[in-house]
Amino acid sequence: MAYTVKSKKSGKNYILHGRKQVLKGGQTVTLYFFAGEAKEGALDALPEGYEVSENVSTGLPLLKKIKK
Repeated sequence: MAYTVKSKKSGKNYILHGRKQVLKGGQTVTLYFFAGEAKEGALDALPEGYEVSENVSTGLPLLKKIKK
């Protein structure tokens, strides 16, 4: 089952996705984003070292690295 977050402001559910992206220098990174419906790349769990927060004005979820 995909990792889902419910917006406190709008009440909509958002599903976490991830995809691999190759940068110009050849380095591969993973891009994380939330979408309104499950698509290819939906993740089952929150990545280690990250936490979910919400944009106060828009209500959209954000993925942030946990500061040590």
